Amino acid sequence: MESDTTVRRIKLNAIQNNSLKNTKYAHDQYDNNGYGDVQKKSEVNSFLLSEVGSTVLVVVFILVLWGLVHLSLQQLVLGRSTGEFNAARARKHLESITSVGPRPVGSVENEVITVGYLLAEIEVIREESKAGPHAITVDVQRPTGSFSIDFLGGFTSYYDKVTNIAVKLEPKSGAQHFMLANCHFDSVANSPGASDDAVSCAVMLEVLHSLANLSTPLLHGVVFLFNGAEENVLQASHGFITQHPWAEKVRAFINLEAAGVGGKEVVFQTGPENPWLVQAYVHAAKHPFASVVGQEVFQSGVIPSDTDFRIYRDFGHIPGIDLAFIENGFIYHTKYDTPDRILTDSIQRAGDNILGVLKHLVMSEKLADASEYRHGNMVFFDLLGVVVVAYPARVGTIINCMATMATLFYFGKKYMLHRNMGGRYVQDLVIAVGVTLLSWLATLLSVLIVALLVTLLGRSMFWYNHFYASICLYGAAATGKMILIHTLAKNLYYGNVQQLELGELFFDVSLALWCCSLVYLTQQGLCSAYVPMLMVAFPLITKLLLAREFKLRGASVKYSILFLVGLALPYVHFMFLIWVVFEIFTPILGRSGTEIPPDVVLASLITLATVLLSSYFLHFIYLARGTKWILSVLGTVFTGVFLLVSCGMLFPYSSDPSCPRPKRVFLQHTTRTFHGLDGQVEHKDSGLWINSFDFTAMQHITPHIPEINDTIRQRCQEDLPFCGFPWFLPVKFLVKKNWYLPAEEVSPKSPMKFRLVSKHQTEWGTIRLSFEAEGPSHMSLYLLPHSGATLTSWSLGDGIPKFDLSGEYFIFYSHGLEAPVWNFWFEIQPSSTESDEGMISMAISSHYFFGEDKLTPQLDLMLQRFPLWAFPSSWVSTYDMYRY
Repeated sequence: MESDTTVRRIKLNAIQNNSLKNTKYAHDQYDNNGYGDVQKKSEVNSFLLSEVGSTVLVVVFILVLWGLVHLSLQQLVLGRSTGEFNAARARKHLESITSVGPRPVGSVENEVITVGYLLAEIEVIREESKAGPHAITVDVQRPTGSFSIDFLGGFTSYYDKVTNIAVKLEPKSGAQHFMLANCHFDSVANSPGASDDAVSCAVMLEVLHSLANLSTPLLHGVVFLFNGAEENVLQASHGFITQHPWAEKVRAFINLEAAGVGGKEVVFQTGPENPWLVQAYVHAAKHPFASVVGQEVFQSGVIPSDTDFRIYRDFGHIPGIDLAFIENGFIYHTKYDTPDRILTDSIQRAGDNILGVLKHLVMSEKLADASEYRHGNMVFFDLLGVVVVAYPARVGTIINCMATMATLFYFGKKYMLHRNMGGRYVQDLVIAVGVTLLSWLATLLSVLIVALLVTLLGRSMFWYNHFYASICLYGAAATGKMILIHTLAKNLYYGNVQQLELGELFFDVSLALWCCSLVYLTQQGLCSAYVPMLMVAFPLITKLLLAREFKLRGASVKYSILFLVGLALPYVHFMFLIWVVFEIFTPILGRSGTEIPPDVVLASLITLATVLLSSYFLHFIYLARGTKWILSVLGTVFTGVFLLVSCGMLFPYSSDPSCPRPKRVFLQHTTRTFHGLDGQVEHKDSGLWINSFDFTAMQHITPHIPEINDTIRQRCQEDLPFCGFPWFLPVKFLVKKNWYLPAEEVSPKSPMKFRLVSKHQTEWGTIRLSFEAEGPSHMSLYLLPHSGATLTSWSLGDGIPKFDLSGEYFIFYSHGLEAPVWNFWFEIQPSSTESDEGMISMAISSHYFFGEDKLTPQLDLMLQRFPLWAFPSSWVSTYDMYRY
């Protein structure tokens, strides 16, 4: 047999007839980097890992790294606090703000009580610090405005006299440049909003206290904005940045938000561009926690959420840093979002970080001329929350290119080792890549089949309260399928080819695939390319350093341990990113609507994580003597969990106070009135309109409340604006399954008043309709032009009508206290052919989120019947439709 580097299938009879050639093959095996002369005898089992040994090594490696990730997440505060930020005092602010309960816009709790508390505390700080070098100015702003936004498919927002409390801290000699620190004190209806976002306002009060009492004057100023209408889709921040006179001097901002309850606050987006802000965070944050991967994922629109960051970026054209708590999103926007669930250490770390970064920025010369430093992006990521690595994106491109060139050199050296057989090595590498990609595809399809079967059995979302059961089901299926395919390839396709050589080849496969990913992400200009860079550089260096050990002793225990140690840093960071993905997306799947099968999404994410984590572990599949034992264990685990799921033993929800997993249900007691072209009422009905915000719909509710069943399911009536129901936000594309249970008519003590003020034809042939509306603090307006008619202009936003994904127009309206009548108009170009239905259908809904009109006796009785593991968010609404 020729002494070459090829991996090829060897026929058994050829081996038996030519044992001398086989011996020579073994002699000439593995020269450099695994090719050439390893032993002077045939490969024996002593050069391979035992099946149990290889499995134990990999499992221990994963468990140790996973433990390090969780340990780092529990270490909220690193080292001793400087004492500049008082978390105990901030907690008192948090408890005081949340003690009034939910604080929706327009309520006394939000507009009077909370505003009064904040103003009183700010006055205390001003009095305490007035002898120092700083001046504090307070302004209560109540702006009115309108804007369009592409969030949730696109809609227009109109706000009237919402509340902002702006506090300007500056040297007594004045300042020309300011940082903006933003939080919001309003909450969604039915939630005390401790994490979203009262804790941030409590932190900001204490940061204001610390900065105001500094003995050294600041170089620049800080505007602390306590905004009172963020939950109404970012309205108050728009009012400040577009209308407040202080906004002109703001050069950058820090936004404090929440997508979960407690834990660590993570920097998940910065910029746009302005790398000096990331550098400031890296330099000044006491307990850094940041990820450019999160920034690029969030800004891709995959996560159905948004923050005031967008308003300051798009309407204020200023750069900033966005921070948010992300842990335990299961209780985000529910009654469980209470102060006791937020650890004092979480408050301390957030305060230390915000105070440190603000102090650094307001003493920085860069803030005065930020435009000079605005170009470029930053690659940034933290290592277990201990240190943040940050460097300019252009430097990242150079590093990525160096890693790519090193990899190409590695492959080129192997190609050139035996020039006459280099083409065969490339051929073998391509085939092995094909085997690997085939294993990925087969694994994904197999796991998706399992997820679809679970969904069809009616056991969807079993993992919502038992997350690790999903790992045991979908993870075991994915891992087992991959090992099975590679075992079959090893035994059937490659026959009796030396396993050391196969192990070497499949290491090269993983390296090549990660290198391709690195090249692609770098070419796309994504800063997240640092992840495949780590997964290329560290394994390559490790493999080169261990080449001699592998050459002399094969897959020894020493080699295997050192190989895994070399993978530790990229793998521990990669596992942290996986934790972030599941920490964010698992709760989101519980509020992502009735149309997206969550098991398919979660199974896909678990499969993707398994495939990526397993990349360099393929090396061990081919270096192990067998895989029967691990396949048996994985098969047993999968079968056991699947039986538990099939039998309904894993219930999705929980009312356990220590770890609640509530099902989100929305109930509106509503009265709908439909008017014809002549203005007369054509139809009127009342009922409890019920929405499930997860895929299981009413499956688990019906046994507790039998009348909520599929006989009262409602289909969307496409000829009615927004299906003829009082949508609070334009999410009908996510929640298509609705239930409408007949009920008594609602009679709010403060009913909405709506009328057509004027209708006339303009000189350019359009019809202008003017209206006025007076009602509760929250109303929704829906416009549905009929076939052939076109909405040309209106008095909202920038004057250009913005429609949603279905071609309808949604206008979100809210007001604070004592707002005037809402006046608006729009112009429509009629169809060239007359219609009995008119030009346009429009509807307006009122939403009573607080006060005496919020609850009816019938609604109250229904709420009491819901099981404890459900979180029914409820209010009273009306829906009035007109045709013109």
